Amino acid sequence: MTTTGIRLHAPAAGWSIAADVVVVGSGVAGLTAALRCEAAGLRTVVVTKARLDDGSTRWAQGGIAAALGEGDTPEQHLDDTLVAGAGLCDEDAVRLLVTEGPDAVRRLIETGARFDESSEGDLELTREGGHHRRRIAHAGGDATGAEISRALVEAVRARGVRTVENALVLDLLTDAEGRTAGVTLHVMGEGQHDGVGAVHAPAVVLATGGMGQVFSATTNPSVSTGDGVALALRAGAEVSDLEFVQFHPTVLFLGPDAEGQQPLVSEAVRGEGAHLIDADGVRFMVGQHELAELAPRDIVAKGILRRMLEQDAEHMYLDGRHFGAEMWEHRFPTILAACRAHGIDPVTEPIPVAPAAHYASGGVRTDSHGRTTVPGLYACGEVACTGVHGANRLASNSLLEGLVYAERIADDIVANGLPARVPQPVPHPEIPEHPLQTPEARFAIQRIMTGGAGVLRSAGSLAKAADQLQRLHTDAREALAEHGKTAEAGVDTWEATNLLCVARVLVAAALLREETRGCHWREDRPERDDAVWRRHIVVTLNPDRTLAVHTTDTTHFPTTLPPQAPQEQ
Repeated sequence: MTTTGIRLHAPAAGWSIAADVVVVGSGVAGLTAALRCEAAGLRTVVVTKARLDDGSTRWAQGGIAAALGEGDTPEQHLDDTLVAGAGLCDEDAVRLLVTEGPDAVRRLIETGARFDESSEGDLELTREGGHHRRRIAHAGGDATGAEISRALVEAVRARGVRTVENALVLDLLTDAEGRTAGVTLHVMGEGQHDGVGAVHAPAVVLATGGMGQVFSATTNPSVSTGDGVALALRAGAEVSDLEFVQFHPTVLFLGPDAEGQQPLVSEAVRGEGAHLIDADGVRFMVGQHELAELAPRDIVAKGILRRMLEQDAEHMYLDGRHFGAEMWEHRFPTILAACRAHGIDPVTEPIPVAPAAHYASGGVRTDSHGRTTVPGLYACGEVACTGVHGANRLASNSLLEGLVYAERIADDIVANGLPARVPQPVPHPEIPEHPLQTPEARFAIQRIMTGGAGVLRSAGSLAKAADQLQRLHTDAREALAEHGKTAEAGVDTWEATNLLCVARVLVAAALLREETRGCHWREDRPERDDAVWRRHIVVTLNPDRTLAVHTTDTTHFPTTLPPQAPQEQ
């Protein structure tokens, strides 16, 4: 294992914590892993960028998918997942997800999560895009993520798991052999810890969520700046499938210049019978796919965009007026409130919607136990690429993936034990290895990515985006090399630097993949090409900060690390 030696420019750590496991992130994946590690007697520390309950999980509306209903089976769930993944899912990874998923959801319920039930006391299940059965468990109507987050946060606090909130993770600490030795982080604001510090641990679990803020308009919260993927790249880990960014078809349209986090209109609204229409009231998805509005998300997003282009329109509409006020208030209270806050009443008028960046199907490459290509570094949830989602995530599989693979990570850490000797981190370099971007670069990156690597891409748009991103990268390097200057270290500059890192990888992969597959739509290469491109694109960062890009031989990922023999405690 060779590391890049690249680190973000940051002050030396002024404090440290010792642990067995450090979990970075507090969504369903991170807290599930932490609770399971803590229950096994491991000293566990949770580091999270905001508050414990402030990650992407709490924004999830629709629900969590699992074969829990009468007549449904894991095999049927597997079939729907493979179809949505457009030929690029790792079938073994999907089989693990769908077979272990139902029991994982039941354990989540035992932890305290309360899902909506029918009058008979059974789970109330709904449908979403790509599912042929009602298998989506939900809570609070359309507040599933908030309920899961509440239950897990309460469990973490009740069990006394050590937490460090308002902390941006910076870099992975590694020993002389390249094995994980913890993380450096910066705590924002006053508290038990402040400023840059470190958590020393032989096992690090990345559960940092997505990177939606790389685009101007996204459903992701402001903290979703690709920190975990960027950290992993600097540590020498492989990332894969970053070109497959899912654009949610139905995001509340707030105007052509709207930026930042946009209100999501859950797919469950269509699952309950809402229709997509144009300004003339025509249901344009009928006839485009057997499931019409409930086709997989990439197909619906493309259908909306095509109609927008045909009619020179800025958005389409989602019509749920036939639901009536009672259903809107009971089943979709969160969405109803968000729409009304922006002057739209779904009870009496259609909702203006347009696609926006939503979910990264790719991420840090892992095996079936969540192990990355860096010994001791694990990843789960949206930051990871397990092979489950392929080229397009099936609706509501994300919470399930975070849950199932977090449990598998904890079990692997416990089964293999920890090193008898705690890895000693290599000293932080005295000279900054990685120049920082200015805070303003964040908005430049978002405009570049939205214009060149959004829903509709081409060789020309991607090449232009690559050149513009490279100029930002080169300008910062030259300023450091020639004048010894870089942007002042701080949260804004670290986030902008992370965004540039993941944007460069995304564009490089999208430019290489000369086909249309799943949520990667190349207008200049409109056909799917299984003979050449039914394989994954894998990217690493070289020590000179250039990108190394290669493809796998098949849809199956090669192993990340050889199995480890159990260690004495």
